[in-house]
Amino acid sequence: MERKLMDLDTQAWRMQVWLSFGLALALTTVGVLYLPVDIWVKGYLGVGLYFTVSSCFTLAKTLRDQHEREKVTNQISEARTERMLREYGEEAA
Repeated sequence: MERKLMDLDTQAWRMQVWLSFGLALALTTVGVLYLPVDIWVKGYLGVGLYFTVSSCFTLAKTLRDQHEREKVTNQISEARTERMLREYGEEAA
């Protein structure tokens, strides 16, 4: 499948996205570690944080896959419609 130029992200954008993700995850982890609470509370918050991050990646991948599947389905449907119209036009002529 051909990608349009508008669909491509720049290297700078990808770097910014990964850096901001890493910084947010690191700072939140440090914040949890330095909380003045019992180790069990820190552990619970840490597991919750990393489970949430994992769930976000899974959700993003699932939504992307669904979008791409719908895009391909629409392209196939459009191609069939164009073929039917072309065949109908040939029969009418």
